[in-house]
Amino acid sequence: MKVIITFLLMLVVLPFSLLGQTDKTLTRRGNKQYKEGNFSEAEVTYKKALELNPMNETAGYNLGNTLYNQKNYTEAGTNFSHIAEMSKNSATESKAWYNLGNSLMSEKKFEESIGAYKKALKLDPDDEDARYNLAFARQMLQQQQQNQQNQQNKQDQQDKKDQQKDQQKDQQDKQQQQDQQKQQDQQNQQDQEQQNQDQQKKHQGQPKLSKEEAERMLQALNNEEKKTLEKLNEEKVSGASVKVSEKDW
Repeated sequence: MKVIITFLLMLVVLPFSLLGQTDKTLTRRGNKQYKEGNFSEAEVTYKKALELNPMNETAGYNLGNTLYNQKNYTEAGTNFSHIAEMSKNSATESKAWYNLGNSLMSEKKFEESIGAYKKALKLDPDDEDARYNLAFARQMLQQQQQNQQNQQNKQDQQDKKDQQKDQQKDQQDKQQQQDQQKQQDQQNQQDQEQQNQDQQKKHQGQPKLSKEEAERMLQALNNEEKKTLEKLNEEKVSGASVKVSEKDW
């Protein structure tokens, strides 16, 4: 990008009025400071001149140059845009649009800078610097858009990868829960089977009598009871002597 900062010099005859002489004087002082490379001092001086006369195109234009040289591209662009809109001089207006394009280019605002260069060329079709910078701005805009597209594609791929990763994790968590539930169900089944086995063993430990054995045991009990009754009856028959107590009354 070709950066050519044009500098406006006052070629008008100064009026003898105090106000006009003061803002013009300040502008000349700012020009001297600018040429000496004292941009910060020139900025202050130009701003003082504009306070006295906001319509001073030279002070406003050169203030833009001063700000540009201090890399304050936003404020410089504001000044150039203001001068381009207010100037009645086509040469000054064309240079203001050109410098506005440079300021916008420095901020990587390529699409806006293209518009500024076009306006400069409309006023001065022979401005080769503006034509060159216009082509350069178009090239940079295309590259910027391509970079943005590449960045967007990269971001989309990363988002897709992250989404797949999240889905995979969700699937793994779900599978883990299913496996844990399956293990729990198996453990519950094993516990139930063990409990059933323990119950069966407990019942198996108790001897079971066959029908014949039960009848024999019952018969034996009956016989034993019968013997006991017969013995009691024999004792009653033989009887025990009854003792009569005799007492004197």
